[in-house]
Amino acid sequence: MAQGVIVGRVRSLWRYPVKSMLGESMTSINIDRRGVVGDRCYALWDHATSRVASAKNPHLWKDLLSYTASFTDEPKSGEPLPPITVYGPFAGAEAAPTTKRSDDPALIQLLSAQLGRDIALLDQALPNASLDQYWPDIRERDFQNVITELRMPEGTFFDACPIHAISTATLKALQELEPSLDFAVERFRPNLLVEPTGTKRGFVEEEWIEGILSIGDQVRLHVDGGCPRCVVTTLAQSELPEEMEILRATARHNNVTAGVRLSVRATGRIKLNDPIAWESIRNP
Repeated sequence: MAQGVIVGRVRSLWRYPVKSMLGESMTSINIDRRGVVGDRCYALWDHATSRVASAKNPHLWKDLLSYTASFTDEPKSGEPLPPITVYGPFAGAEAAPTTKRSDDPALIQLLSAQLGRDIALLDQALPNASLDQYWPDIRERDFQNVITELRMPEGTFFDACPIHAISTATLKALQELEPSLDFAVERFRPNLLVEPTGTKRGFVEEEWIEGILSIGDQVRLHVDGGCPRCVVTTLAQSELPEEMEILRATARHNNVTAGVRLSVRATGRIKLNDPIAWESIRNP
């Protein structure tokens, strides 16, 4: 049973089997100590740079968002990963997209040719793995028009946190502030889309920082902090065009932040429409 004050419900769920590829919309997800089971469990490794491939460096990797990864079988915590399928333009943008499996050597051969990089598919992070992050010309960020190295949490392909959530209220607030832009949730690549209860408006999930979200019957997640946005929100994917103003809008209206970062306190299963309760753990 959810503990605390009910603040919302689970509107949508996603996991992303391959880092920086499009992922799977789910009706339920399992949470273990690592995060969402099956989330960012695979990644491409670039031999030339000795970095994990990430769309955070769009100069090399923005086309990763042209591919969609899905598991062939449901992954289970603590067990070997099942193969994945990758769907996308293996024969070029003009050809019909096709599907390849990760246990087919042709997958990496075709991806290497299409992306123009010598790559490998990893199912386990190498020690001290990192990626390159491009900082566009956004005045509110620490750097402009440079590439820096981002060290990932050891043993993972996460940028910083195991789970990311955003609320429908945040997306609505940005849309109302910038009605000419399309703040589709897919641009923000969350694991959870939360529909808040009540009539509160704006960036409501930031009120939950340093508290605990109890979801459904078992899962408890600590709200670590707000989620700073990056260039990935601006890149083209599916029917969404490239649009740098998405990131500039989050800078203008909320210090380049949209959504929250979460870490796991108790494991279990999350389902669509599960109630979400919040309790403070701050000292009075």
